[in-house]
Amino acid sequence: MPDTHPDDKSEIVTPEQDERDRRSANIFLLVAAVAFIAIGIWIGDGLLKAKRADDCMSSGRRNCSPIEVPIDPNAPAPRVVDPRP
Repeated sequence: MPDTHPDDKSEIVTPEQDERDRRSANIFLLVAAVAFIAIGIWIGDGLLKAKRADDCMSSGRRNCSPIEVPIDPNAPAPRVVDPRP
């Protein structure tokens, strides 16, 4: 049995300390919940993109994952040809 004395003030928790501890725990749980939701959305988005690419390739198409090329600011502008005679 631990040796505790009724005069020991370190074991007594005041209502202010209890409220502060609850507030800290609630903030931590809120941050953890937001992090789990964000991770779930990120994983779900990745799975959805993979499913779309798989469905596209299964249907026999070739341009399922186009490669995005950044625009070179020093490149000349493309010429626009007027289709009207």
